[in-house]
Amino acid sequence: MLPMLLAIAFAAGQAAPAPAPATAPPVVPIRASKVVLVGDSTTSVSGGWGGSFCAEHVTSFLACVNLARGGRSSGSYRAEGSWKLALAEMQTPGFARTWVVIQFGHNDQPGKPGRSTDLATEFPANLRAYVTETRAAGAIPILVTPLSRRSYKGGRIDNDLAPWADAVRRVARDMDVPLVDLNALTVAELDRNGEAWADGFAQLPRTAAAPSPAARANETNDMPFAERKLSFDRTHLGRAGADHVAALMARALARAVPEMRPTLYQTQPAPPPCNKSDFGSASLPVQVVARTAIVLSDRLGSLRAPVR
Repeated sequence: MLPMLLAIAFAAGQAAPAPAPATAPPVVPIRASKVVLVGDSTTSVSGGWGGSFCAEHVTSFLACVNLARGGRSSGSYRAEGSWKLALAEMQTPGFARTWVVIQFGHNDQPGKPGRSTDLATEFPANLRAYVTETRAAGAIPILVTPLSRRSYKGGRIDNDLAPWADAVRRVARDMDVPLVDLNALTVAELDRNGEAWADGFAQLPRTAAAPSPAARANETNDMPFAERKLSFDRTHLGRAGADHVAALMARALARAVPEMRPTLYQTQPAPPPCNKSDFGSASLPVQVVARTAIVLSDRLGSLRAPVR
């Protein structure tokens, strides 16, 4: 009898339907975008605002590629092949849209052999070509007027880049291109806050000696690192200057290109580390503390939020 009962129970178990597998939720395809930065040292990773912008102001849904290079003009950037690399970035498949931020002017000025361009003819023609080719590649151009130098005359900024900024504005207007007027933004801030304030944006304090070159590797199989060339000047940006101008750029891009806004973070532009031109050994700790405070506040969600 027992064997029969066991057989019946086994058969009943075999006949019971297996539970239906759990249905996996549908996968939502990612919609990521890209921004490519094109320009000179005032946008590049060393000496410009671009490194801080890519590190602090874009979400994970906006790939930020900084192809700006020091010493380049609107003409030499193309001649050396850098523009070809930028075009390749624009054509990378998979991105919902690609923006190309273009800022030139500093090295287009006279007196720079192999780089200077004619303000009336070559410079605007180069910008128009960049805009046309960006659109042909399926990307969206954004023109930026050149970052102001921090040179003063009679207590006001001596804006020697004004004619190049005007040329950028005209091309943007004529070709219906979004414009970030960084020249006007920075001139207004520098005029309002003065020379001592502006000196805090340099790579080194005015009285600091340039750092000694790093010791070269003495082993034949030990490749030396690249050397960062830091100095006090009134063109290039140190950490505080880069962070400040990057914050300005994020806000300005959100206004000029509203479609970018959901992919951007904003921070309040921070002042330079000290309000006097000779801040000596105090400069490094102040910059480090200020930057750490921003990072900690960001993790708490209080200081940085998507641009609104």
